[in-house]
Amino acid sequence: MATPPTHDADVPSEIRLRDLRVTSAPVSIIARVVTAQRREVTRKSDGGRRPVLSGLLSDGTASVRFTWWDPPSDPVEPGEILRAVNVQVREWQGRLELTFNWKSRVAPAGEAELPKVALEEVPVRKLSDLRSGDEGLRVIGRIVRVAPKTVSVGEDRRLLHEGVVADGSAAVAFTAWSDFRLHPGEAVDISGGYARVFRGRPQLVLDERSTVRRVPGDGLPTAESLASGAAKRMADVEASGGGEILEVRGVVVGLLPPSGLVHRCPDCRRAVRDGVCRVHGNVPPEPDLRTRLVLDDGTGVVTVNAGRPETEELWGRTLAECLREVEATADPGRLEEHLFATVFGRRLRVRGRGSADDFGVTIHPESIHVDPLDLGERARSLGTSLGGAPR
Repeated sequence: MATPPTHDADVPSEIRLRDLRVTSAPVSIIARVVTAQRREVTRKSDGGRRPVLSGLLSDGTASVRFTWWDPPSDPVEPGEILRAVNVQVREWQGRLELTFNWKSRVAPAGEAELPKVALEEVPVRKLSDLRSGDEGLRVIGRIVRVAPKTVSVGEDRRLLHEGVVADGSAAVAFTAWSDFRLHPGEAVDISGGYARVFRGRPQLVLDERSTVRRVPGDGLPTAESLASGAAKRMADVEASGGGEILEVRGVVVGLLPPSGLVHRCPDCRRAVRDGVCRVHGNVPPEPDLRTRLVLDDGTGVVTVNAGRPETEELWGRTLAECLREVEATADPGRLEEHLFATVFGRRLRVRGRGSADDFGVTIHPESIHVDPLDLGERARSLGTSLGGAPR
């Protein structure tokens, strides 16, 4: 690491990241490393290779990207606190960025040297503005739902809480690694979280550095309105990449494999083939039901991954009945054919969480309802669209 900067008259006073502006004058900052990635770029002058370190810095008031040309060979790890003098501020692709060059002096700093930030000093962000890598966030929203979950971290089992928080601009999933005793419906002021992208959607992560305060929630939508929401066109759902609280309506036009009777690993619940789980190897498979529906509303399509309860309700058959039929016929393919014949053409109303990938949007439903088909209303609507007078 470089020699610690001296505190003389030529050294500019430290500035907080939230107060950075594009200027020709260098600045001094102290901040925590959020992310750091080392790589090499090719010099245009002689074709040689030049090292560069880039990532994200945060001081609790804002998060700013940085580029460090010709950094020292010593590793720079996330969580380290740095004091940097003679740093340039520029704008890159609409966002501020700090540039360290040969004139910059960078040295480690202690936890106590990072300025303390009062909660009121941290600007409140809309949930719709969250971007991956944002650190030290402060948001105000209402808890839509929350539930505990146990996960494996190395050889340990840890309890976390997953849920959804919304503020009217967006609904965002969150993961809390500490128990903040959150309850659905309550309004909260959350500070100290950070954002990441999971399955194509922004997610808020809370840990031991985060704080949660209960607030009155003036100006926030009610819990009922946040949990219900209005139905969206599938074209809009595709354009937004999904969402945490979605409702779509459409007609079943297809069935994707594997649907019908499937077998799962008893440990991780992944589908197994010939008794082999890709994670746990040979396992005693457990039978289950699932349906992968293709739903179309005329503007776009989504895939609906329905589990056993929804499949049994749509199909009108239970898992036990399906197992008895396979035992009698020894032909699992007949089950999938019967399932397709049962659901094809049905008009469904689906609520749940949607995520996007290279194959489109998949909805993991909380509920599926069969919409009654009002033929009279559809006929009147069709007659009106063709220029006839409604009756």
